[in-house]
Amino acid sequence: MPEPVIRAAGLRRAFGALVAVDRLDLAVAPGEIFGLVGPDGAGKTTTMRMLTGILPPTAGTAQVAGHDIVGDREHLKEHIGYMSQRFGLYPDLTVAENIDFYADIYSVPAAERGPRTEQLLGFSNLTPFRHRFAGNLSGGMKQKLGLACALIHTPRVLFLDEPTNGVDPVSRRDFWRILYQLVRDGVTIFVSTAYLDEAERCNRLALLHEGRLLALGTPTEIKALMPGALLELRTTAPRRAAALLRGELRDATVGLFGDRVHLAARDAGAVDTAARRILAAAGLDIVSLRPVEPSLEDVFVAVLAHQPSAAR
Repeated sequence: MPEPVIRAAGLRRAFGALVAVDRLDLAVAPGEIFGLVGPDGAGKTTTMRMLTGILPPTAGTAQVAGHDIVGDREHLKEHIGYMSQRFGLYPDLTVAENIDFYADIYSVPAAERGPRTEQLLGFSNLTPFRHRFAGNLSGGMKQKLGLACALIHTPRVLFLDEPTNGVDPVSRRDFWRILYQLVRDGVTIFVSTAYLDEAERCNRLALLHEGRLLALGTPTEIKALMPGALLELRTTAPRRAAALLRGELRDATVGLFGDRVHLAARDAGAVDTAARRILAAAGLDIVSLRPVEPSLEDVFVAVLAHQPSAAR
């Protein structure tokens, strides 16, 4: 790996007795899309707030774009963009006025503002809406405007905290198209997401649980952590079948994914036999029960199932 643009060693943050991030080590290469994945309360936002210099760590060190997150955080802010979950757009300002406001915050020279604003408006397909009040934009358009504001000062590293949460699928796709273009332009992206299908789009991932790093690697490497095999069950009553199998199967992790039930097991043959017996005894018909390739969500559910809850 080339010299990391983000490096954290033993990063820790406690709020009283609650340990939100616990001895986090990671390194992110220039030009990567690096994903931080975990359930609510895993420590994703706290990690981002530390790496952006907003929140000092309780212990450990980190450098971003060559700047220490504690000792050099004022210079750090010149080289990063940060889009939080509740990015501060002003609803009574227009799209263009919001961008100009952030240009003021980042002290973007006047000569660069016009061309840079036009580039960002075109880049995010917001040019036709430049005079629309931000409060009148759709959710997807607000996210694009937030991204444009975070990019006005041309940062080297972009931090995005669940940027597409609550956004419709088409807008999510458009947003990721913009992110890929940013990477081609040399920006490193550090993104947290609650959508594991989105996590597949990242170059590398870190799985967090209760502040601890469970796994780190490419999506393919993470999927290789799946313990055993995965069976997919299709039945006429998936919710009832899932509840029944959770209660009866001792050697499998059971997850409900829409109208299908996934069974993660070390001994797939034994679980297949047991599942068929249990469902038949309950009078539930099986449409199909077969091995399938695991998704990141399957792996995450299976890995979490084998983690003891930390004492806080």
